[in-house]
Amino acid sequence: MSKKENILQAATLLFATNGFKDTSMTEVAKMTGTASATIFYHFKSKEDLFLAVLNNVKEGILKEFSHYFGDKQCNTGLEMLEDTVSFYLYLAGNKAEWFLLLHRYYPYKLAKENNACRQSLEDIYNCFVDIFEKALVQGLADGSINNLSPRKSALLILSTVDGMIHFKNCNLYDAGALYNELIAVIRKMAAN
Repeated sequence: MSKKENILQAATLLFATNGFKDTSMTEVAKMTGTASATIFYHFKSKEDLFLAVLNNVKEGILKEFSHYFGDKQCNTGLEMLEDTVSFYLYLAGNKAEWFLLLHRYYPYKLAKENNACRQSLEDIYNCFVDIFEKALVQGLADGSINNLSPRKSALLILSTVDGMIHFKNCNLYDAGALYNELIAVIRKMAAN
């Protein structure tokens, strides 16, 4: 792993657990075993590092979903939708720091004044919505999904699934314990 990748990984974890305000560049340097000057060589400011973390998260999400669905064959759009929900929950457990970061207030506060941050967040969420929408479109074509708006339904499904992850991250509910009910609700909503 390169020094830059190591810095991004450490910064992701620190921003996710401590928040932007309570993460210092000194902490990132200490966690990576590099000098602060090395971090500033790669990133001009803490905000620049934060934006790079968001972009890295987006790239990671795309890579994970592409790897998962690369050779996978789903018989129907409904099956693909269920697999997508399952993989989203798996990813949220396996890459918890990404979802902790996305559930913090700061990225959205920064997005109000920083177009690059807003674009990164939109790209991340559009990535998720696009994946759900692809399954819904396939299901409309093969008859496994009822006649509904794929984009709007994808947004509703993402909101539901991501809400469960948010509850889990706040230690309110065990998302895994609700898995069967979640799939049943999505199936009832979408199945033809």
